[in-house]
Amino acid sequence: MTTVIHRTREQLEDQRARLLEEIRMDYEELRDRASTYTLSMHELDVWHTIEDIDYLLEGDC
Repeated sequence: MTTVIHRTREQLEDQRARLLEEIRMDYEELRDRASTYTLSMHELDVWHTIEDIDYLLEGDC
């Protein structure tokens, strides 16, 4: 059976902000470093999660 997690827009925005705080970067720095392949594995995981959150937020979940 598949597990589905439901989150509000506010929860997603909070998670996104916490992730950026955790790695001590703003979105622009993270994006720029991702484009030059200079992220650690943890930072790369955060980058992918941020991308996923942004996708969900664009869809106004």
